[in-house]
Amino acid sequence: MSAPFPPVAELIPHAGPMRLVESVLAHEPDATRCLVDPSRSALFRDGGALVPVWVGLEYMAQCVAVHAGLRARARGEALRPGLFLGSRRVRFRCAGFAPALPLEVTARHAAGRGATLAFDCAVHDPDGGAPLVEARLTVRALTDPAEAAP
Repeated sequence: MSAPFPPVAELIPHAGPMRLVESVLAHEPDATRCLVDPSRSALFRDGGALVPVWVGLEYMAQCVAVHAGLRARARGEALRPGLFLGSRRVRFRCAGFAPALPLEVTARHAAGRGATLAFDCAVHDPDGGAPLVEARLTVRALTDPAEAAP
């Protein structure tokens, strides 16, 4: 039986220890939900063995990238690189993430058309409760990878 969604490696350019999203759990035209395994975020662990809460912003940005990858794939288009431009209304509700606790990350298109878009995102404990992290992320899809060069 095949998975309902392609592997994340086929949807985003991140590789090795920088690919933090494990798999796609759900996808709709305006939203995507992904699974994150914080144990794969060892590169970011602090001295207390937690993954710092600010890494949640990268989890959300990668969920947005997965969303864009799924939409491009559905249209038969090539994947386009993107830039995480910034975040607003960021709320951190924990100090960090325990490596053993899987997380669900959501990204929902909130505003924008064309290349610059805003997404309302959150990091959740799959057992429920208030989001551990939430923010509005602004991203820009690039038409040419050279646009990302310094």
